[in-house]
Amino acid sequence: MRKAKPKKRYYQPDPRFNDTNVSQFINNLMWDGKKSTAQTIFYDAVDQVSEKTGENGFEVWKKALANLSPSVEVKSRRIGGANFQIPTEVKPARKVALSMQWLIAFSRKRTGRSMSEKLAAETIAASKGEGAAYKKKEDVHRMAEANKAFSHFKF
Repeated sequence: MRKAKPKKRYYQPDPRFNDTNVSQFINNLMWDGKKSTAQTIFYDAVDQVSEKTGENGFEVWKKALANLSPSVEVKSRRIGGANFQIPTEVKPARKVALSMQWLIAFSRKRTGRSMSEKLAAETIAASKGEGAAYKKKEDVHRMAEANKAFSHFKF
């Protein structure tokens, strides 16, 4: 068990959209400290989304994150020698973090030429309520629903 809670990280807004969520997303997307590469990938993906959909790419991205954010999740808890999956509410900051992680992870797993194309395709799919990342959210909700009987064991 940890001694103290970790400090909350605050992000500087990004230069193009002036949004802190974009900065957090770029930091999650980044590999090996290559932030400028991650920024290029993200901004290219947003441009591709706006080309393909005809809408504002940034708004589509925000809608995709909203569609992917889970409201409940299951946490494992050991009670009397048995492990129970206990459904718990998800805090707002964790909702955003999970949706970003899922969008990036399932974009990387997609087949496509470049990461920006894969990210654009997954973003469009998530904004419409389809795609692998959206399926992951549905699976998490289904798991919580199935284990609703154990909700009285809350932390």
